[in-house]
Amino acid sequence: MFEKLFQHQSLPVSLDTYNVVLGDYPNPTTTYDAYLVTGSKFDSFGSELWIQHLRDFLATLIMNEQTIVGICFGHQLLSLMLGGKVDRSGNGWGIGVHTYRTESKKSWMTPFTNEVKMLVSHQDQVSCMPANAELLATSEFCPVAAYQVGDRIICFQGHPEFTSAYSRALIERRCDKLSPAVYIKGLESLNEPHQGSMIASWITHFVAQSQTRSQR
Repeated sequence: MFEKLFQHQSLPVSLDTYNVVLGDYPNPTTTYDAYLVTGSKFDSFGSELWIQHLRDFLATLIMNEQTIVGICFGHQLLSLMLGGKVDRSGNGWGIGVHTYRTESKKSWMTPFTNEVKMLVSHQDQVSCMPANAELLATSEFCPVAAYQVGDRIICFQGHPEFTSAYSRALIERRCDKLSPAVYIKGLESLNEPHQGSMIASWITHFVAQSQTRSQR
């Protein structure tokens, strides 16, 4: 889904995929402009061994000042690693299209908008950002919808890579876990447009700016 998302961006993007659940990681001699930590059906605060291995890998990237993008699970995991908190949301499942208020205007936010609509699917969320993080987007349902740490890390709770059809399939699959009101509202929200492609533009411009800084 991310490959399809980035295919239509003005800045060219090439992706290599690694299944870290199975212990698949880049060769230590291989370097990338950025590392993308995607969503997952697992909890970011889980005790699975592969999650600990991923934390160790990301800690090395952070120490080496590599650029990292976190999405949903990645957004939460990086928050935990950097001193923030993640909890089960008291608001229950976040599904469908959610609207967030943009809290900060950055040069890499091309194009910029005061509100962002994103497809979401989560019951955990960041309850407290890392101390050195800057809030980028928020809503009443999800106060920490996006944040930035320095010039190397950006994270989003929503899924820019999702399509409305995929989101619908997830909602219908989880209908037994959702109240009727939440289920109906989630499905109805899919009639609204979402801005995953714009978020992809933000990500590519953020990475490009990070690379420019590192080359100075």
